Amino acid sequence: MGAGEEDAAAAWEKVEAKEERIMVSVRVRPLNGRESGDSSDWECISPTTVMFRSTVPDRAMFPTAYTYDRVFGPNCSTRQVYEEGAKEVSLSVVSGINSSIFAYGQTSSGKTYTMTGITEYNVMDIYDYIEKVEFVLKFSAIEIYNEAVRDLLSHDTTPLRLLDDPEKGTTVEKLTEETLRDKDHLRDLLGMCEAQREIGETALNEESSRSHQILRLTIESSVKQYLGRSKSSTLVSCVNFVDLAESERASQTASAGMRLKEGSHMN
Repeated sequence: MGAGEEDAAAAWEKVEAKEERIMVSVRVRPLNGRESGDSSDWECISPTTVMFRSTVPDRAMFPTAYTYDRVFGPNCSTRQVYEEGAKEVSLSVVSGINSSIFAYGQTSSGKTYTMTGITEYNVMDIYDYIEKVEFVLKFSAIEIYNEAVRDLLSHDTTPLRLLDDPEKGTTVEKLTEETLRDKDHLRDLLGMCEAQREIGETALNEESSRSHQILRLTIESSVKQYLGRSKSSTLVSCVNFVDLAESERASQTASAGMRLKEGSHMN
């Protein structure tokens, strides 16, 4: 048995019910061109603490320092955010543990940029792992726009139904699921999702995400060859990458008409 097979067998044996854990990280992006000349109200004063330095009167009663599991400053790369804030969670999928990574924040805060990078880095790491053992990696993608669910891997815009499965839980009917051939195949699918996702212009962002996006990677592996059991067993787990729509106030984005309707559904 090779080293990769031993790792897979050990992972299978260790899969057990564990206490749920939620980790919260904050990424502070650098100022963009529109904000040039301004100063940031937020400063990362330690790897776990961010300081609010605004002198706005109505914020005087709020705490000035906030502590999280991890804080990333404006100079941190997406690679560092992934390695220190998301890698352990996302790679738990190879051990049969389901996980989800959410990005939440105001419009134009960099959620989609960060989540795209994290998704790509995670898939590269998974491929590095599965080259040692036999895995099948599948990919699906949906968006929730005005409370309707749509398949981002299909050009059919017909809303999909949510179904309750007694074994699988909530499922999406007729959702496309692609078996990934390689890393380039994933990049092509991510590009398709980006092209089909609902975006629109607001006062804060020329390309504001107007929908919630959920990308799912599912790993299936047969463990019969590792454990020598008489009956084949399949280890199935998934990791979800959730890019939430902008968290915003209508007054900030000058929303009206369709944008106002979208905002009410998003919030």
